[in-house]
Amino acid sequence: MSELLKQFRHTFIESCINLIPILIIIVGFQALVFQSVPDNVVSIAIGFFIVVVGVTFFLMGLEIGIFPLGNNLSAEFLERKSLFWFALFGFALGFGASIAEPAIIAVASQAGEITKGALDPWTLRLIIATSVGAITAFGIIRTILGWNIGIIIVVGYVIVLVITYFTPPAIIGLAYDSGGVATNVATVPLIVALGIGIASSLQGRSVLKDGFGFVALAAITPMISIQLYGIFALGGDFSLEALNVVSEVEDEAHYIPGFTLLGIVTDIFKTFLNLVPIIVTILTFQYLIIKKPLPNISGVVFGFIFLVLGLYGFIVGIKLGLFPMGESIAGSLVEMNNVFFIYLFAFLIGFGTTMAEPALVAIIKQADKMSETRLNVTIIRLLVALGVGVGILVGAYKIVNGYNIWLLITILYSIVVFLTIFAPKEIVAFAFDLGGVTTSEITVPIVTAFGLFLATNIEGRDVLMDGFGLIAFASVFPMITVMGYSIILSKR
Repeated sequence: MSELLKQFRHTFIESCINLIPILIIIVGFQALVFQSVPDNVVSIAIGFFIVVVGVTFFLMGLEIGIFPLGNNLSAEFLERKSLFWFALFGFALGFGASIAEPAIIAVASQAGEITKGALDPWTLRLIIATSVGAITAFGIIRTILGWNIGIIIVVGYVIVLVITYFTPPAIIGLAYDSGGVATNVATVPLIVALGIGIASSLQGRSVLKDGFGFVALAAITPMISIQLYGIFALGGDFSLEALNVVSEVEDEAHYIPGFTLLGIVTDIFKTFLNLVPIIVTILTFQYLIIKKPLPNISGVVFGFIFLVLGLYGFIVGIKLGLFPMGESIAGSLVEMNNVFFIYLFAFLIGFGTTMAEPALVAIIKQADKMSETRLNVTIIRLLVALGVGVGILVGAYKIVNGYNIWLLITILYSIVVFLTIFAPKEIVAFAFDLGGVTTSEITVPIVTAFGLFLATNIEGRDVLMDGFGLIAFASVFPMITVMGYSIILSKR
């Protein structure tokens, strides 16, 4: 118990340090730009504290439960030498985690609302979940057989761009953002642990080169499947104007004041339900296929308990503090009618939220711990955060000026493909995965709120056409910064 408390104290201090950039950005804008104190400063401060505690529990859950479990499952399946059962496990894990993911449910519901039911939300959820499950199974096969992940991912992005050309413009932003929300905070650590476990168990495999790539593949397939479904369900001549769609999107990111014991228990139970498909999948395969009890069962149980508490904690904290603060600043920036400060805040909020992203911190540390190549954790975090900041800035520029998302995304992914050719092979898959990891629980709600608020309050913009797509920009730029840095480093 003393060791657990010591680990909690260390992780809590680390989480506080990780949130400092966001705090500096928000306080700096309020003090220097707006020169005012927000009305709900007390609730915002409480929200920040809850986020810190939530992130602490989340990171501990990954460290003592999820990562060891993923590594052990990989070793057990490899020992059985059954590629079929391992791939089936991957499909069940990806499908089960995605079908119950709240962010995917929200995206599907918004797509149904946009198209007045022309896109069925339940069908969309099934398509996304099946895509993630199938690509997780493929990722397991690819890692075991040693196929080149760089070529596979590049081909995937080329397919995405080609399909986008034929996709109705109304759902392009949603389709790209769906790739980000499909790689959620509960699924990513486990599938990353599976990949690392496979690569570290097989002779001749590199953890960085062969163990990563799962997240990137899981982000690509929903983009393809949603756009294909949109093309066949809507047709090429679909337009929002024909449906008279209102430019307003409801979200669940706003906190309703007031804590009750029943409300807290209910919300924690809802958070637990999001993890039930993952738990059921693991237990089913562990006891029916592997036919062995879970090793270190106390660590696994505590890991999932901490994960549930952590998820609940920083979701509440985000709703109470980070989200309303971001929305308030966005509103003040629009009222000032100063695009410089809009762009500055876009960059800084992307940078700050990424530095605080718990899944990113955990996965970079796990990669450094398990790979044969020593990684500079701080430099990589800064590169990813810089990439997300630039991505949000470009996304904000697109909203302010009304540029076509397809053209910008095509240019950016072309740059990614070009860098993939010259980047060190062992860093490519890792860089692609970092782009998916950044779109997690802290970054997504704040960035989404910022984009929707800008599109709602800038004249001539449609919130549904222009407000979405920031997550896509936030995902692609970290790939550029990390691979670009690796190329420079290799030349030196």
